[in-house]
Amino acid sequence: MEKQESLRTNTRDNFFKVTAIIAAYNEEKTIGPIIDVLKEVPLIEQIVVVSHGSTDRTVEIARNKGVEVVELLHNIGKGGALYRGLEYIRTEVVLLLDADLVGLQKEHVEALIQPVLANEADVTIGVFEEGRFATDFAQKIAPFLSGQRAIKANILQNIPDMEVSRYGVEVAINRYVRKNGVRVKLTKLAGLTHVMKEEKLGLVKGLKERVKMYWEIIKNTYRGVDK
Repeated sequence: MEKQESLRTNTRDNFFKVTAIIAAYNEEKTIGPIIDVLKEVPLIEQIVVVSHGSTDRTVEIARNKGVEVVELLHNIGKGGALYRGLEYIRTEVVLLLDADLVGLQKEHVEALIQPVLANEADVTIGVFEEGRFATDFAQKIAPFLSGQRAIKANILQNIPDMEVSRYGVEVAINRYVRKNGVRVKLTKLAGLTHVMKEEKLGLVKGLKERVKMYWEIIKNTYRGVDK
């Protein structure tokens, strides 16, 4: 990523700042409040919203908030969107957040980024608790599928197949972490939850999208079995 390297200036200074990347597809109801919280955190140097195929006001709202927006015309999946966002970062630590979070607070952001900035971990993974039963329960069963993460940029850049992983991007990251001895810390995020697909899209369409998501997770899991 030549563009990414050219955007880096002072590596030492930039390690103590964070770029937040948010992959968003039709998240006009939640993207604004998430950006507002990120702006309250002094250690967040840069906010990049990657809209992949949004047809609502997601792009307009993000631009009005004064953050960097990458507008892609087609839905290329979460993994592809995050991969494109990496081209624009100028810090050594990256925060990944879902675009449909509800209840995000400054303390959640700080809890995710501080262990990485302090070099206590290479990756943090945020786990919902005391939010809603459905989302809390899902993350208790599979915490490593959480989309809330802080991670050193040099690790994120080395994730193979990230650009084609779609919903399975967390699986791709986990696979790399497991195989390369990367230090991971689970971080509890009390009171945080997200809008479920059935709520956003309706029951039938939401269930179809959930099945698609699980299929892509399974596919990405088995993609790396022999690697």
